[in-house]
Amino acid sequence: MEYIWLAAGGGVSIVLLALMGLWRRSSDEHQSHRAHEAAQEREPPVEIGETYEFGVTEFTDHHSGERVAVGKVEGFVLFTEDVPGSLDEGDVVRAKVLSFNQGRTSADATFVETS
Repeated sequence: MEYIWLAAGGGVSIVLLALMGLWRRSSDEHQSHRAHEAAQEREPPVEIGETYEFGVTEFTDHHSGERVAVGKVEGFVLFTEDVPGSLDEGDVVRAKVLSFNQGRTSADATFVETS
C-alpha cells in the first residue's frame, strides 16, 4: 500500500514540475515578445554608413554559410560579416552598419577592425 502512495506522490510531483517548466517558458517568451515590440517602436541607435564599437556576444551562421559575429550597441543587435577566424566571444570590434533588417530591430554590418 505504501508503494502506491509513493508512486502517486511521485506522479504528482512530476506533473507539478512539468507545469512549472511550461509556465516559466511562457513567461520568458512573453518577455522576449515585449522586448521585440519595444525595439520596433524606438529609433535605432545606429546609422547606416557609421562605424560602431561593441563586444562580440556570440557567433551564428549566415544563410550563406558564413560565420557572423553578433553584438549589441545600446541594446540594438548588429550582425557583423567578414569577421576574421581568430575572433572570439568577448572580443571588441569596430563594424560599419550596412543596412537595417525588417522592422529595423537589428542591422547588418561589416567588420572593420579589432579594438
